[in-house]
Amino acid sequence: MVKAKDRTGAGDPARTLELLWREAGHNVSRRGPKQQLSIDTVVQTAIELADRDSLDTLTMRHLAQELGVTPMTLYTYVPGKAELLDLMLDTVYQEMPRTEHLPDTSWCTRVTTVAHENRVLFQQHPWVATLPTTRPALGPGLMGKYEHELGAFEGTELDDIERDAALTHLLAFVQSTARTASDTQAAYGDSAMSDEQWWSANAPLLARVFDPARYPLATRVGSAAGAAHQGAYNPDHAFDFGLRCVLEGFAALIEKTEPRTQTKDR
Repeated sequence: MVKAKDRTGAGDPARTLELLWREAGHNVSRRGPKQQLSIDTVVQTAIELADRDSLDTLTMRHLAQELGVTPMTLYTYVPGKAELLDLMLDTVYQEMPRTEHLPDTSWCTRVTTVAHENRVLFQQHPWVATLPTTRPALGPGLMGKYEHELGAFEGTELDDIERDAALTHLLAFVQSTARTASDTQAAYGDSAMSDEQWWSANAPLLARVFDPARYPLATRVGSAAGAAHQGAYNPDHAFDFGLRCVLEGFAALIEKTEPRTQTKDR
């Protein structure tokens, strides 16, 4: 179960929004003596720590040590870890490259680009894929990202509800594959072996307990996939295959909306 402080939108909403929109001209109240750091420095350092050591090890005490201040001093910048996570996430959203949606590009090309841009985000910041975002903090980074990515579906005749659902589905797919890829990488690190090496090392044990005659389909398909991927799972293949399925599903949905739109125009 995810701790409340380890998901987005778990902090004080008023304080979080005040901090998120500080660059938009909104005043941010400050407590205590003249501050030695800036909120941006605090957030960027927290991002670097999460990138390097994972989100689990990020604590306010650890961050304070990295910044060379006391934990109490750190709390004069952000109220707690919950608000800090919102600031971190919104910052990496703001820093994402956003390819311009040119009018002569197809929706499929634009949506594919959005998927790849989000995959790069998760590769650069693996902790982002672990954060539940069902109640996101509406900062400038998130709103800019949402605005841009909705534009990938421009010209498809999807209505607003369908467009939002399509984008949500796409991003959930990319996040899911990113988490699995991260888990796979962690397994490599924990065992100090690749998938191929692990299966080879455990083949004698599996041969003693596994009966191919009882599971012929699993044996045939699993052997073929394992040989093709040099292991039980290939992150690149999973992403490419899954994205193709997602795009084909979108294409079928968009095709169904065209007769509906044509009927309205009559």
